[in-house]
Amino acid sequence: MDDVNLARQAERALDRHGDYDSLFFEGQWHSSGAQAGRAARVATGLAALGLSPGDRLLVLMANCPEVMVTYTAAWRAGAVVTPLIFLVSDHELQAALVDSGAVGVITTGEFLPKVLTAVAGAPDVKFVVSAGGTPGAEHASVPVHGFDELEAAAPGSITPRSGTDLAALLYTGGTTGRAKGVPLTHANLNWCGQSVDQVSAAAHLNTHLLPLPLAHAYGLLVLCAGMHRSERGQTILMRWFDPAGWLKLAQEHHVQASAMVPSMIQMLLTQPLEEADLSALAALSSGAAPLAAEVRTEFEARVPSATIYEGYGCTESATIISASPIGQRRLGSVGLPVPGCEISIRDDKDSGLPPGQDGEICVRSPGVMSGYWHTTDSTVTVVSNGWLHTGDIGRVDAEGYLYVVDRKKDLILRGGFNVFPRDVEEALLAHPAVAQAGVIGRPDERVGEEVVGFVSLRPGAEATPEELIEHAKRRLSAVKYPREIRIVPSVPLTSVGKLDRKQLRQWLAIG
Repeated sequence: MDDVNLARQAERALDRHGDYDSLFFEGQWHSSGAQAGRAARVATGLAALGLSPGDRLLVLMANCPEVMVTYTAAWRAGAVVTPLIFLVSDHELQAALVDSGAVGVITTGEFLPKVLTAVAGAPDVKFVVSAGGTPGAEHASVPVHGFDELEAAAPGSITPRSGTDLAALLYTGGTTGRAKGVPLTHANLNWCGQSVDQVSAAAHLNTHLLPLPLAHAYGLLVLCAGMHRSERGQTILMRWFDPAGWLKLAQEHHVQASAMVPSMIQMLLTQPLEEADLSALAALSSGAAPLAAEVRTEFEARVPSATIYEGYGCTESATIISASPIGQRRLGSVGLPVPGCEISIRDDKDSGLPPGQDGEICVRSPGVMSGYWHTTDSTVTVVSNGWLHTGDIGRVDAEGYLYVVDRKKDLILRGGFNVFPRDVEEALLAHPAVAQAGVIGRPDERVGEEVVGFVSLRPGAEATPEELIEHAKRRLSAVKYPREIRIVPSVPLTSVGKLDRKQLRQWLAIG
């Protein structure tokens, strides 16, 4: 089973394509051979610090070439990558360190103070490695090493690992409440990389712009897919997404494809797209959250060369469940199940539903986790007989295309009727003044829950709450339209670009 070892896959990709300029980051090209050489040396350096096969290595970095080097180095050493978005709080970081039992942390100088604070309460951590400086290291509770120290080691061989051995431990909000660890094996991630390479519209385009955080499951999916490419490809990596920066890089490098989340595409609509040369752009992959039809329509109208292909997945399924086939896209759908994946739509009694009926999306595939890390109680209800209960509501049509309706837990019950926030958000986004929209339910004595919308406006645009309510009223049934609209400077997003309904509920509670 060592043939699915991700370190082996990375080595095979280098053998297949040879050494070439494969990664562009902040004005500099990095060759595939140089990156592989760095990973081989860092793996030896990590082992010398006490990292053993099966150990968890927490990675807290913004996007940079060292993230990719670290992932490959950890896999070469037989360790388990545990990435976290750098925006986490000290408390969240410490909770992940304790829960994962991580023995080491790799970060950068800008986040080192946060790491050292968290490490002080995480007894399993033996060392910290920092790229780009070690401020405050003299006060650390564990040894702190520079990334360059690890790179000074001699390259070593790859530690054998089987398909059932863990490759990554990803923390997610999951389908039930607080963040939980999702353990994914080498076989899980190898399968997801193969699947994306087989079905993705962008898989065989040569120049990719990557604004996604590599610490997120979606970014990790893109990385794994690159190991299976049959042709050379170049990645333009952004440290983090900003729409003006994306537009500049897309033009400079004649970008052909980009993987994004819907909020990023919405932000691009505020840019002068018609004035930019995006003629090389052929495919945008959209995932991690539902894409509003109005956003897709407007982007494709303003960038005629590009087609948006929606897909669907979750961390617990190694990020991939369905994808839109090339030339067979069905508007509003997130595509067909990828090869090897089964989808079942089920009711509250866990009975299968026929095509056309809404129910919980359940999935079985080689990518599905065996269960949450250290949380067996929630695993019982989430994974049953190999079937993952995603917590998302959806339906399939007669041809098997999947449509995601909304999150089960976000459903609003108004007067005994189901109101899906996504329907209301799409209606609000159809107003020309609205840039972003988020909808939640507010407790109401008369109808149970009332529909409340939060919107941000496009630059220079004007609209009143009353005008937006009337607009929604014309597009939605009497049950669904929002009775209250709040205009805010910006609709809150999570660290990976999803709508942050938790923050909206906090705003609503404040009044």
